[in-house]
Amino acid sequence: MVNTDGGTGFSGGLILPGSIEWADVKPGMVVMGSADRSILFGGIGPRHEVSIGYSFKISRIPVPSSEALKIIQSSEADIASESEWELANSRGLLSAEIGCIEGLEDRHHGYWGKICDGRPHYGVNRGLQNLRHWSKSGPVPIQRPTLSEAEETESVRLVIREDPDWSDNSLAIPIRKDNQRIVLEEALISLFLGVLPSFLWAYYNASDGYIREGWLNLILGGIFFGLFTSLFWRPKQPTWHIKSGRMISK
Repeated sequence: MVNTDGGTGFSGGLILPGSIEWADVKPGMVVMGSADRSILFGGIGPRHEVSIGYSFKISRIPVPSSEALKIIQSSEADIASESEWELANSRGLLSAEIGCIEGLEDRHHGYWGKICDGRPHYGVNRGLQNLRHWSKSGPVPIQRPTLSEAEETESVRLVIREDPDWSDNSLAIPIRKDNQRIVLEEALISLFLGVLPSFLWAYYNASDGYIREGWLNLILGGIFFGLFTSLFWRPKQPTWHIKSGRMISK
Protein backbone atom coordinates (compact mmCIF):
# COMPACT_ATOMS: atom_id res chain seq x y z
CA MET A 1 0.00 0.00 0.00
CA VAL A 2 1.09 3.57 -0.65
CA ASN A 3 1.40 6.05 2.17
CA THR A 4 -0.14 9.36 1.07
CA ASP A 5 0.26 11.35 4.26
CA GLY A 6 3.79 12.51 3.53
CA GLY A 7 5.61 10.22 5.94
CA THR A 8 4.95 7.96 8.84
CA GLY A 9 6.66 9.92 11.57
CA PHE A 10 7.79 6.54 12.96
CA SER A 11 11.05 4.69 12.76
CA GLY A 12 11.35 1.38 10.99
CA GLY A 13 9.91 2.31 7.59
CA LEU A 14 6.30 1.68 8.53
CA ILE A 15 3.95 1.69 5.54
CA LEU A 16 0.51 3.14 6.21
CA PRO A 17 -2.74 2.36 4.40
CA GLY A 18 -3.04 5.18 1.87
CA SER A 19 -6.83 5.48 1.80
CA ILE A 20 -7.03 6.81 5.37
CA GLU A 21 -6.26 10.28 6.68
CA TRP A 22 -4.12 9.80 9.77
CA ALA A 23 -3.52 12.16 12.69
CA ASP A 24 -0.28 12.02 14.68
CA VAL A 25 -0.73 11.74 18.44
CA LYS A 26 2.22 12.35 20.74
CA PRO A 27 2.52 10.79 24.21
CA GLY A 28 0.45 12.42 26.90
CA MET A 29 -2.03 12.12 29.73
CA VAL A 30 -5.82 12.22 29.60
CA VAL A 31 -8.55 12.10 32.25
CA MET A 32 -11.55 9.91 31.48
CA GLY A 33 -14.52 8.28 33.16
CA SER A 34 -17.18 9.76 35.42
CA ALA A 35 -17.06 10.70 39.11
CA ASP A 36 -20.87 10.87 39.25
CA ARG A 37 -22.60 7.65 40.32
CA SER A 38 -26.18 8.92 40.26
CA ILE A 39 -28.45 6.71 38.17
CA LEU A 40 -29.74 9.29 35.67
CA PHE A 41 -26.73 11.58 35.33
CA GLY A 42 -23.80 9.33 36.19
CA GLY A 43 -21.45 7.67 33.74
CA ILE A 44 -18.94 4.85 33.59
CA GLY A 45 -16.57 5.11 36.53
CA PRO A 46 -14.32 5.64 38.23
CA ARG A 47 -12.82 8.83 36.85
CA HIS A 48 -9.11 8.31 36.30
CA GLU A 49 -5.93 9.46 34.58
CA VAL A 50 -4.27 7.49 31.80
CA SER A 51 -0.65 8.08 30.81
CA ILE A 52 0.15 7.01 27.25
CA GLY A 53 3.91 6.88 26.81
CA TYR A 54 4.05 6.09 23.10
CA SER A 55 3.22 7.93 19.88
CA PHE A 56 0.55 6.62 17.57
CA LYS A 57 -1.43 7.48 14.48
CA ILE A 58 -5.22 7.46 14.54
CA SER A 59 -7.73 7.74 11.71
CA ARG A 60 -9.32 11.19 11.72
CA ILE A 61 -12.72 9.75 10.81
CA PRO A 62 -14.19 6.30 11.54
CA VAL A 63 -13.38 3.56 9.04
CA PRO A 64 -16.12 1.20 7.75
CA SER A 65 -15.78 -2.11 9.55
CA SER A 66 -15.46 -4.13 6.35
CA GLU A 67 -12.59 -1.94 5.15
CA ALA A 68 -11.01 -1.85 8.62
CA LEU A 69 -10.85 -5.65 8.76
CA LYS A 70 -8.89 -5.79 5.50
CA ILE A 71 -6.53 -3.05 6.69
CA ILE A 72 -5.91 -4.79 10.02
CA GLN A 73 -5.13 -8.06 8.25
CA SER A 74 -2.64 -6.45 5.86
CA SER A 75 -0.92 -3.83 8.05
CA GLU A 76 0.07 -2.98 11.61
CA ALA A 77 -3.20 -1.14 12.22
CA ASP A 78 -5.54 -2.09 15.05
CA ILE A 79 -8.82 -0.87 16.55
CA ALA A 80 -8.26 2.06 18.89
CA SER A 81 -8.56 1.69 22.64
CA GLU A 82 -10.80 4.04 24.62
CA SER A 83 -7.75 5.68 26.17
CA GLU A 84 -6.14 6.37 22.79
CA TRP A 85 -9.45 7.68 21.48
CA GLU A 86 -9.87 10.01 24.47
CA LEU A 87 -6.34 11.40 24.18
CA ALA A 88 -6.75 12.10 20.46
CA ASN A 89 -10.21 13.61 20.94
CA SER A 90 -8.97 15.87 23.76
CA ARG A 91 -6.59 17.39 21.21
CA GLY A 92 -9.32 17.98 18.62
CA LEU A 93 -8.02 15.38 16.18
CA LEU A 94 -11.20 13.34 15.67
CA SER A 95 -14.41 13.96 13.75
CA ALA A 96 -17.39 12.05 12.39
CA GLU A 97 -20.82 12.64 10.89
CA ILE A 98 -23.69 13.32 13.29
CA GLY A 99 -25.43 10.05 14.07
CA CYS A 100 -22.33 7.94 13.49
CA ILE A 101 -21.69 5.17 16.02
CA GLU A 102 -18.11 3.93 16.11
CA GLY A 103 -16.76 0.92 17.93
CA LEU A 104 -13.70 0.78 20.17
CA GLU A 105 -11.63 -2.21 21.22
CA ASP A 106 -12.52 -2.09 24.93
CA ARG A 107 -15.09 -4.49 26.42
CA HIS A 108 -16.08 -3.85 30.03
CA HIS A 109 -18.78 -2.81 32.51
CA GLY A 110 -16.58 -0.28 34.33
CA TYR A 111 -13.00 0.86 34.74
CA TRP A 112 -12.16 -1.03 37.94
CA GLY A 113 -9.02 -3.10 37.36
CA LYS A 114 -8.03 -1.08 34.29
CA ILE A 115 -4.34 -0.74 33.43
CA CYS A 116 -3.74 2.95 32.73
CA ASP A 117 -1.09 2.90 30.00
CA GLY A 118 -3.26 3.15 26.87
CA ARG A 119 -4.01 -0.51 26.25
CA PRO A 120 -7.62 -1.71 25.80
CA HIS A 121 -9.51 -2.67 28.94
CA TYR A 122 -11.54 -5.87 28.81
CA GLY A 123 -12.81 -6.21 32.36
CA VAL A 124 -14.36 -9.41 33.69
CA ASN A 125 -15.70 -11.72 30.97
CA ARG A 126 -14.98 -8.94 28.43
CA GLY A 127 -18.16 -7.06 29.45
CA LEU A 128 -20.05 -4.62 27.25
CA GLN A 129 -18.96 -3.20 23.91
CA ASN A 130 -17.86 0.43 24.24
CA LEU A 131 -18.94 2.87 21.53
CA ARG A 132 -19.03 6.57 20.73
CA HIS A 133 -22.23 8.09 19.37
CA TRP A 134 -21.67 11.39 17.57
CA SER A 135 -24.43 13.91 18.30
CA LYS A 136 -24.79 17.64 17.69
CA SER A 137 -23.21 18.31 21.07
CA GLY A 138 -20.28 15.98 20.39
CA PRO A 139 -19.41 12.31 20.93
CA VAL A 140 -21.26 10.50 23.73
CA PRO A 141 -19.97 7.28 25.35
CA ILE A 142 -22.46 4.42 25.17
CA GLN A 143 -22.34 0.70 25.92
CA ARG A 144 -24.23 -2.31 24.62
CA PRO A 145 -23.92 -6.09 24.80
CA THR A 146 -21.08 -7.46 22.69
CA LEU A 147 -22.45 -8.48 19.32
CA SER A 148 -21.48 -11.31 17.06
CA GLU A 149 -18.96 -10.65 14.32
CA ALA A 150 -21.77 -10.33 11.79
CA GLU A 151 -23.46 -7.66 13.91
CA GLU A 152 -20.43 -5.51 14.71
CA THR A 153 -20.68 -1.72 14.43
CA GLU A 154 -20.62 -0.20 10.97
CA SER A 155 -17.41 1.71 11.67
CA VAL A 156 -14.39 1.68 13.97
CA ARG A 157 -11.46 3.97 14.73
CA LEU A 158 -8.05 2.62 13.69
CA VAL A 159 -4.63 3.25 15.24
CA ILE A 160 -1.05 2.40 14.38
CA ARG A 161 1.14 2.35 17.47
CA GLU A 162 4.86 3.00 17.80
CA ASP A 163 6.32 0.47 20.22
CA PRO A 164 3.80 0.64 23.09
CA ASP A 165 5.40 -0.19 26.44
CA TRP A 166 2.68 -2.41 27.87
CA SER A 167 4.50 -4.11 30.71
CA ASP A 168 3.06 -6.28 33.46
CA ASN A 169 4.11 -3.63 36.00
CA SER A 170 2.07 -0.76 34.55
CA LEU A 171 -0.10 1.28 36.91
CA ALA A 172 -3.68 0.10 37.35
CA ILE A 173 -6.88 1.05 39.15
CA PRO A 174 -7.78 -1.38 41.97
CA ILE A 175 -9.82 -4.35 40.83
CA ARG A 176 -12.78 -3.61 43.11
CA LYS A 177 -14.51 -0.47 44.32
CA ASP A 178 -14.59 0.40 48.01
CA ASN A 179 -17.99 -1.12 48.79
CA GLN A 180 -17.70 -0.40 52.52
CA ARG A 181 -17.37 3.31 51.84
CA ILE A 182 -20.36 3.25 49.48
CA VAL A 183 -22.54 1.39 52.02
CA LEU A 184 -21.59 3.92 54.71
CA GLU A 185 -22.30 6.77 52.30
CA GLU A 186 -25.74 5.37 51.45
CA ALA A 187 -26.55 4.86 55.14
CA LEU A 188 -25.65 8.47 55.99
CA ILE A 189 -27.63 9.83 53.04
CA SER A 190 -30.72 7.85 54.05
CA LEU A 191 -30.30 8.96 57.68
CA PHE A 192 -29.84 12.69 57.07
CA LEU A 193 -32.03 13.14 53.98
CA GLY A 194 -34.74 10.62 54.77
CA VAL A 195 -35.09 9.22 58.28
CA LEU A 196 -34.32 12.30 60.40
CA PRO A 197 -36.52 14.65 58.30
CA SER A 198 -39.36 12.09 58.58
CA PHE A 199 -39.18 12.12 62.38
CA LEU A 200 -38.86 15.91 62.50
CA TRP A 201 -41.95 16.27 60.32
CA ALA A 202 -43.89 13.83 62.50
CA TYR A 203 -42.76 15.57 65.69
CA TYR A 204 -44.08 18.97 64.60
CA ASN A 205 -47.05 17.96 62.43
CA ALA A 206 -48.39 14.51 63.29
CA SER A 207 -50.92 13.66 65.98
CA ASP A 208 -49.94 12.57 69.47
CA GLY A 209 -48.66 9.01 69.56
CA TYR A 210 -47.91 8.85 65.83
CA ILE A 211 -44.16 8.51 66.29
CA ARG A 212 -44.59 5.81 68.95
CA GLU A 213 -46.96 3.78 66.81
CA GLY A 214 -45.60 4.53 63.33
CA TRP A 215 -41.86 4.71 63.91
CA LEU A 216 -41.18 1.74 61.61
CA ASN A 217 -43.05 3.37 58.73
CA LEU A 218 -41.10 6.58 59.31
CA ILE A 219 -37.80 4.70 59.15
CA LEU A 220 -38.75 2.70 56.04
CA GLY A 221 -40.13 5.79 54.32
CA GLY A 222 -36.95 7.70 55.11
CA ILE A 223 -34.76 4.91 53.76
CA PHE A 224 -36.85 4.73 50.59
CA PHE A 225 -36.57 8.49 50.06
CA GLY A 226 -32.82 8.36 50.65
CA LEU A 227 -32.43 5.64 48.03
CA PHE A 228 -34.75 7.51 45.66
CA THR A 229 -32.38 10.49 45.66
CA SER A 230 -29.78 8.26 43.95
CA LEU A 231 -31.71 8.83 40.73
CA PHE A 232 -30.58 12.45 40.66
CA TRP A 233 -27.65 12.94 43.03
CA ARG A 234 -24.77 11.30 44.80
CA PRO A 235 -21.55 12.84 46.17
CA LYS A 236 -18.74 13.01 43.66
CA GLN A 237 -16.55 9.93 43.79
CA PRO A 238 -12.74 10.06 44.11
CA THR A 239 -10.67 10.41 40.95
CA TRP A 240 -7.67 8.13 40.49
CA HIS A 241 -4.51 10.12 39.72
CA ILE A 242 -1.05 9.04 38.60
CA LYS A 243 1.47 10.55 41.02
CA SER A 244 5.06 9.60 41.81
CA GLY A 245 4.71 6.25 40.09
CA ARG A 246 1.53 5.28 41.96
CA MET A 247 -2.23 5.39 41.48
CA ILE A 248 -3.82 7.45 44.25
CA SER A 249 -7.43 8.51 44.76
CA LYS A 250 -8.54 11.94 45.89
